[in-house]
Amino acid sequence: MIKNIRLRVRPEVWHDAERLEELIARENAIERRALCGLRILHESIDARQRQVMIQLEVDAYINELPPVERFETVAYRPVPSDAPQAIVVGAGPAGLFASLRLIQGGVKPVLLERGKNVVERRRDVALIARTQAVDSDSNYCFGEGGAGAFSDGKLFTRSKKRGNVYGILQRLCQFGADTAILSASHPHLGTDRLPRIIKAVREEILRCGGEIHFGTAMQDLLLTCPHPGEFRVDGVVAQDGREWHGPVILATGHSARDVYRMLFSHSIPLEPKGIAMGVRLEHPQALIDRIQYHSPQGRGSYLPAAEYSFVTQIDGRGVYSFCMCPGGVVVPSATGPEQVVVNGMSASTRSGRFCNAAMVVEIRPEDIAAISAQIELDPALLHTPLSVLALQEALERVTWLNGNRSQQCPAQRMQDFVDGRLSDTLPAVSYAPGAVASPLHFWLPRFIGQRLRSAFSVFGRNARGFLTNDAVLLASETRTSSPVRIPRDRDLFTHPSVAGLYPAGEGAGFAGGIVSAALDGEKCAEALLAKL
Repeated sequence: MIKNIRLRVRPEVWHDAERLEELIARENAIERRALCGLRILHESIDARQRQVMIQLEVDAYINELPPVERFETVAYRPVPSDAPQAIVVGAGPAGLFASLRLIQGGVKPVLLERGKNVVERRRDVALIARTQAVDSDSNYCFGEGGAGAFSDGKLFTRSKKRGNVYGILQRLCQFGADTAILSASHPHLGTDRLPRIIKAVREEILRCGGEIHFGTAMQDLLLTCPHPGEFRVDGVVAQDGREWHGPVILATGHSARDVYRMLFSHSIPLEPKGIAMGVRLEHPQALIDRIQYHSPQGRGSYLPAAEYSFVTQIDGRGVYSFCMCPGGVVVPSATGPEQVVVNGMSASTRSGRFCNAAMVVEIRPEDIAAISAQIELDPALLHTPLSVLALQEALERVTWLNGNRSQQCPAQRMQDFVDGRLSDTLPAVSYAPGAVASPLHFWLPRFIGQRLRSAFSVFGRNARGFLTNDAVLLASETRTSSPVRIPRDRDLFTHPSVAGLYPAGEGAGFAGGIVSAALDGEKCAEALLAKL
């Protein structure tokens, strides 16, 4: 017999499996020896009151054992030797899951990735702090696993209508993820565990007859133009001159600016897309634990590192926290020279001294003209679909100039920023290349800086102790999402002007994060299979 039970327990009970089973048996009139095990379906932390509670939904197994496997697996079979092929450009979540879905449909994926495999890529990202130089093809954004490979590995998504979110989580478990992601309210993998999961996906694609080519940047699409304004994709050509033929799933991620420029050069219709930009805000994790758990002792022995989420409206635009990394570090995410870009990540244990989150301001395409009066943008892009991209590039270069023309990032204490004064000293930060004191309040575009200053005052009133000079702003956070949308047909998933081109994932402007990108890659692969 299986009995579904919902309950609230104190953290120390949640942490002790024996005590939890005893409590459930007692409160549900179950004989203790008849309770053979529990399966946790959902768990979340309720920290709204001073006494923090854990909300659980469990299946109690009475006089029968719980199942060993908590998820269904997919049997991937090798594609036939004469199977048709499709080109997948980009080995991030969208590209990897698109490739798996093509294999299920009997189509051979040819996966092209400009960067290196996830093991070699790790060496390149480590070199950034030591050499202050960025490999433009192998970095925190480019390489096997995409921008999410060296991140917190957050799996939370609101994209329930996109497809089977639980199915994506099950596939991740099949390739080595902890099954705890199936029940957590805000599941995450951790940057220490992601590489081996990504490697397992790669090995499955190869075992099933797919091809994977690392160090292979796409230079151009092989296009024909049967009618004016209409194109057909017949394949791709790489920078080294090699060609592959077939329909193309374009899953190049939000930082592949050369791809946007290539499409623009062919007069393929693109759209500017709203984005959010700002800074990384880093606090001591112990401080956030005390604030969020309402206790001078912080999280104690049983609770995880605390998270936070803030949002407000300032002068008609949203200002909010994004990609919060408990117990994490700030990392350099530039993809080329004369750029400084920050992002955050954390390991599965989230045990670091600091926590960080993006603090960003909503920017719409119609805002670009006004912002261009405050920061020098490429005039050739100002009134084009690449205008938001031009703002990204301009802010990243200004940040580089203010960071000693290196991968050091400009930084300022939080209260000093709000008060408009330079920080004489900086606290210790987790950002490995180093930070340099800088007046962010002075050189950040007013559109961003003034809204951040007002929002921090709001957040400080809502959470006493949050606005403090023990926290530091690290500039600049610019890569929250794609600055361009590559249009596509709602049902066919192809570009409306380019037959055979399937824009996918975050780089196409249709996803935001690991799970939603994976779902979008699957959808594009399914549309391609239907067409074939």
